[in-house]
Amino acid sequence: MRTHSQHPLSAPADEKEQSRQVRRILRLFRPYRGRLAVVGLLVGAASLVSVATPFLLREILDVALPEGRTGLLSLLALGMILGAVLTSVFGVLQTLISTTVGQRVMHDLRTAVYGRLQRMSLAFFTRTRTGEVQSRIANDIGGMQATVTSTATSLVSNLTSVVATIIAMIALDWRLTAVSLLLLPVFVWISRRVGTERRKITTRRQKQMAAMAATVTESLSVSGILLGRTMGRSDSLTRAFSDESERLVDLEVRSNMAGRWRMSVITIVMAAMPAVIYWTAGLTLQLGGPGASLGTIVAFVSLQQGLFRPAVSLLSTGVQIQASLALFQRIFEYLDLPVDITERADPVHLDQVKGELRFENVEFRYEGTDAPVLDGIDLTVPAGGSLAVVGPTGAGKSTFGHLVPRLYDVTGGRVTLDGVDVRDLDFDTLARAVGVVSQETYLFHASVAENLRFAKPDATDDELVEAARAAQIHDHIAALPDGYDTVVGERGHRFSGGEKQRLAIARTILRDPPVLVLDEATSALDNRTEAAVQEAIDALSANRTTVTIAHRLSTVRGADRIVVLDAGHVAEQGTHEELMQRDGRYAALVRRDARLVPTG
Repeated sequence: MRTHSQHPLSAPADEKEQSRQVRRILRLFRPYRGRLAVVGLLVGAASLVSVATPFLLREILDVALPEGRTGLLSLLALGMILGAVLTSVFGVLQTLISTTVGQRVMHDLRTAVYGRLQRMSLAFFTRTRTGEVQSRIANDIGGMQATVTSTATSLVSNLTSVVATIIAMIALDWRLTAVSLLLLPVFVWISRRVGTERRKITTRRQKQMAAMAATVTESLSVSGILLGRTMGRSDSLTRAFSDESERLVDLEVRSNMAGRWRMSVITIVMAAMPAVIYWTAGLTLQLGGPGASLGTIVAFVSLQQGLFRPAVSLLSTGVQIQASLALFQRIFEYLDLPVDITERADPVHLDQVKGELRFENVEFRYEGTDAPVLDGIDLTVPAGGSLAVVGPTGAGKSTFGHLVPRLYDVTGGRVTLDGVDVRDLDFDTLARAVGVVSQETYLFHASVAENLRFAKPDATDDELVEAARAAQIHDHIAALPDGYDTVVGERGHRFSGGEKQRLAIARTILRDPPVLVLDEATSALDNRTEAAVQEAIDALSANRTTVTIAHRLSTVRGADRIVVLDAGHVAEQGTHEELMQRDGRYAALVRRDARLVPTG
């Protein structure tokens, strides 16, 4: 990254980007401008009341007390008390409304980021650490809480108080006001320098927090703990986390101490200003100039003291906003991510899906790569038919299966469902039409019933049992102490691999899709478990269009058509018997499979 000295245009460009970012932040508050207008009225009313109090004090000192006017004194004193009460009431109402607005803005941001991520393609999540995503939603948006809930209102409130107080000070004595504000430009310059410094540190701090969150997510998951324990790396992981935390400590200290001494100088100077005012007033009298009355001086110092708090707060708010810009920038980065998988403006909706699949000269290559993963694929799977895709590791089998539910979009050619390009279908039709059972089964940390109902939220208990029976997992669930209310544990670790697969199959049966993609659903299972799961898969596949991505060839012999992929091309295709008679690549794979997995 270039420094200012390396690129003289970087500073204006940076300011232009900040200006654009501030306008974008202000747009977040646009839906709540009515409530913010009320806050503005309350802020203005509170500022007027607080500014009026010193004038009442001047009248007490210059008129009521010297002239012994008890009635006026009582009225003025009552006015000062009423002013304090009104200021407090206005402050409470202002805080309530501004906090509500701020929390709604944070809710909108969280929802917008989560919704954006839900629309991202699978490729985004394969190259992004889970902890990084979580950190953006939790740490970055959480770090903005003070800014969106109180800082904006504080800025308006303090700015209004400062302007009203300065006007009142000028009305009392313009010469003393000039002395009081002599160093104000210097203070503003210092606060801007501090804010820029803190913004840069905040950016680095949030990145470090994201890195630490990613480490925690990966190493403290069930899989991470198992790997660390079995590899004897628990101490090493602890040291790595300690190093990450140590770097965060340094950045946190630097963030909190950035410009602290310079801001302290401002605080000291402002605290010393009353003494300067008394000295100036006394010197003016000694030099024979027009002096201010005692009441005026006391009222002026009272106003100046009232100016001190909002002025310092205003400068500190400016610093805080500068730091918050780094957080907003990280959130906007996610909101600006291009969505690869989108729904057309006028998508096609199918009420009934037969299930015919066609791959027409399909090509697919990952972003940033030259060689295609799939190239020139022309295949047809009739409705209710079955297609098995086999081949060596890296042949493109899983990518082939991902194209049907649009986890990826083709880069050439097209995939059609009942003659309609899947890219033209609405998401609801595609989700209802295509069910996927993959090798890596994901279960939520919830009950068995809740995991099954994720496919069909309104499913009855009888439907759950029926789906579980078809997947041959009902008897096991029924034998559990809590039955279908049993919590499966993190990522389903209370269940074996075969049991998790059968739960996933039951979940898909409950959804009842006409098209089924089985992505190496039994490759990680032993022979006995595979046989049980295969029976469940056979029940699931009945009368459905089925695309099976196979690792073990014993599971695909009954497929209507078997396709052998090699380096992204169709090397062979036919039935099991036809391919065995050709004694080509498929036959070689079968013989290898027989050696690796003995039968009998």
